[in-house]
Order: sequence, then structure tokens, then C-alpha cells
Amino acid sequence: MTFPGVPIRYVEPEDRARLRAIATAALHAHLHGQRPPRLTRVDVPPSLWRPGASFVTLRRGGALRGCIGTLEPTRPLAVDVAHNAVAAATRDPRFPPVRPEEEPELTVKIAVLTPPEPLPVRSRAELAAAVRPGEDGLLIEVDGHRGTFLPAVWEQLPDVAAFPDQLWLKAVLRPGTWPEGLRVCRYRTEDF
Repeated sequence: MTFPGVPIRYVEPEDRARLRAIATAALHAHLHGQRPPRLTRVDVPPSLWRPGASFVTLRRGGALRGCIGTLEPTRPLAVDVAHNAVAAATRDPRFPPVRPEEEPELTVKIAVLTPPEPLPVRSRAELAAAVRPGEDGLLIEVDGHRGTFLPAVWEQLPDVAAFPDQLWLKAVLRPGTWPEGLRVCRYRTEDF
């Protein structure tokens, strides 16, 4: 399944393993007061040196412990994953920073994003008709308000009406409204 004009970025199995190793090494170094390993073109294959956008999600005992990411590819994917692993442990405003003693219980999930694709919708009804539950991540922006939900959020919010309501709340907008100038984009992720 693809969106017109939105390529799926396939991450090879060996690159998935390398990205997991990069994320866990960066996280481990940070938690123990060390500098994360330096990533260079020599150490990282060209496939992971291309610009990419990612989210890193940390879970402890199945419960969310932190999730931070980028929506636009502005740096090499390997660098983005390393940065987001540390940020998920330290900068998610919903949680206190991860403590070193939590590390053995953490699981790391990486989501690599396709580029956001503008959705030409002008109402909640049009959005409900255009969105693909379980597949689309959504990004909304208007007047300095911004919010996104990864496709994985559909697991907790499977209702096509509840999903945007919660996204509006996240963006500090009133659910059920459609502010003038609202921009909606969708994207997909490859999770591992």
C-alpha cells in the first residue's frame, strides 16, 4: 500500500539492527554520563547516511516512558535516531528523565517516517473519508499550534472520530473545530 507521490522507505534487516544498536549505544552513553559514540560516514553505511526522519519510543514494562522524533528529514537517518533516542529519555515533557537504573527494563522502538504528504481536506468529514486508520500518521498545524500522532496511536485510538479529537487536544485546539488555515498532512512509518 502506498500513497501517490509518497515513497515507502524500506529499511533493510541489517540496517534495522544497526539503527537499534546506534539508538541503544547513544542511550546507554547518555545514561552513564558519557558522550554518545561519534557517527561518521566511515562507520555508517550510505543507506543510513541519507537524510531521514524518525521517532524513537521507549517503553518500560510495556508502559510508555518517552517518545521523541522528527517529521522532516534534516540530517542523516543514523544521526537522527541517535539524537531521538537520547531525547526520548530526557526531553519528553510527559515524563521525568529516564534514570540509569531503568535501562535494563527499557525497550526501544524505532519508526522511520515517509515524508509528510499534504491532505487537501477542508472539514472533519473530508478528513474521516481520507484518513486510513492503522496506516496514516497525521500532522496538523495552524497558527503556531502543531500536533502529530504516529500510525501506532491507532492501536489506542481506533475510532476515526476519537483519533482527530485527541490530536486536536494535543495541538491545544478545541476538538470538533476546523480552524481557518488548518494544514493536515499524513505519513507512514516503518516500525521495528
